[in-house]
Amino acid sequence: MAVLVGWRRVVLAFIVALIVGSVLGSLVQTQFNLQALEGLGVEISMATRLQTTVQDLLNFAPLYAILFGLSFLFSQGAASLVARLAGQSGRLWLCPLAAAVGLWATLRIVDALAPMPTLIAATRDMGGLLAMLVTAALSGLLFAVLVSRLPRKNGNASAVPVAMLLMVAGAVLPESDAVADEATDYTIETVASGLEHPWSMAFLPDGRMLVTERPGRLRMLTANGDLMPEPLDGVPEVFASGQAGLFDVLPARDFEDSRQIYLSYACGTMDANHTCLARGQLGEQGLENVSELFRVQPAKKGSAHYGGRMVWLPDDTLVLTLGDGFDYREQAQRRQNHIGSIVRLNPDGSVPDDNPFAGHDTYQGEIYSYGHRNVQGLAYDSEQGRLIAHEHGPRGGDEINVIRPGANYGWPVTTHGLDYTGARVTPFEEREGVEAPLLHWTPSIAPSGMTVYTGDLFPQWQGDLLVGGLVTRQVHRVRLADGKATDVETLFGELGERIRAVVTGPDGSVYLLTDNADGRVLKVTPD
Repeated sequence: MAVLVGWRRVVLAFIVALIVGSVLGSLVQTQFNLQALEGLGVEISMATRLQTTVQDLLNFAPLYAILFGLSFLFSQGAASLVARLAGQSGRLWLCPLAAAVGLWATLRIVDALAPMPTLIAATRDMGGLLAMLVTAALSGLLFAVLVSRLPRKNGNASAVPVAMLLMVAGAVLPESDAVADEATDYTIETVASGLEHPWSMAFLPDGRMLVTERPGRLRMLTANGDLMPEPLDGVPEVFASGQAGLFDVLPARDFEDSRQIYLSYACGTMDANHTCLARGQLGEQGLENVSELFRVQPAKKGSAHYGGRMVWLPDDTLVLTLGDGFDYREQAQRRQNHIGSIVRLNPDGSVPDDNPFAGHDTYQGEIYSYGHRNVQGLAYDSEQGRLIAHEHGPRGGDEINVIRPGANYGWPVTTHGLDYTGARVTPFEEREGVEAPLLHWTPSIAPSGMTVYTGDLFPQWQGDLLVGGLVTRQVHRVRLADGKATDVETLFGELGERIRAVVTGPDGSVYLLTDNADGRVLKVTPD
């Protein structure tokens, strides 16, 4: 019975130390996030700080407890075993050291396996990482002190069996609820298949189609829809990893005369990469006379959030969307760099004289709008004369915006979404001086690709946005009216595939690209 009581005390000591470590870690995460916002000049009152701290304790701390708990489990078990061999006197320094090392190793493993570069935002810089490790060490010290107070006859008890008791605990994060699909009379046919993660497509005047594959290949489909067996030559060297790769393809407005094609893509290495823009002439075998026109400055690490969509404006300027690089989100508010912005360029890559920050001593002249997270949908509505973009939020907060020159779209100062850990990115959903989205999706649909439908085959869709959903695996039909946007219905849910791009074809058909290792070009026509 005494041994059983001893083990209960070990388990209780572990649970107490785990709770303390989880709370301390949540407090550190919140304060470092708020500090990053304050570095942008955002004033945060004490009441807002306290409210955000409590929200993170409710939403972030439980998930962090699972992550930290696993590392704490094994680290304290290992420390206790060493203490038994080397003498119990070493427990007071072994347990804190093991807890810090265990958390560091766990964070590195999670960051290597997760899609995002850094799961816990506070650990993006060394100061935040060290603060989190200190909280782990304090938990280890608390556990050592509590265990050392057990009666000596139970002193052979270690934390190792705690693993067997706690490993049965797990958590499953719920998936986003799918939106119900509404019936529409249409037929979907496969035009081409066997494409590796196709990202975008564009029609040429003679009916041929260009399709990009994210690993770095540019493919040609004949006017009959036959996929040419070999990729086109001349594509610039592409950095392909994670979300990085070859993105959009856009023919020049005078393509019939110039034969020029524009490509957006990731260039560089894992440790130093950019979103880049190049132009070349389409020849018999591929692109010729290819030259780089623009690259995002500065370089960033990781392989996430590049943007990459392009569209022509009526004045023959080119708009290119960018991303915040995930770990660099605060840079989206700093116009001294291109990160987290939308840029507007002349066809040769130079800065238009009427750009909002052209000729500015400090700001980048290419910037057209800023405060964006990851803009992967872009369309120009010629009927209404407006540039429309959508962007990915984190956990929720996907947005549709009408883009205005020089405007700030808020990220990360405002958002309707939470970080992937459940932590608050910011206390603010709206703020003076920030453009509010016309529509936000929470939970996230992971929007990618968008077209303003202007064809005649589906008159009921005329003027509406068709937005691809990677998470919902559907296309969302969005209507813009009276300064508002409404998600009217969802389409093509029967496919059950990630929709990467949506394009209105020359004949009024809707073309879709499915984002798979065996991706397809699909054509939608009325029944």
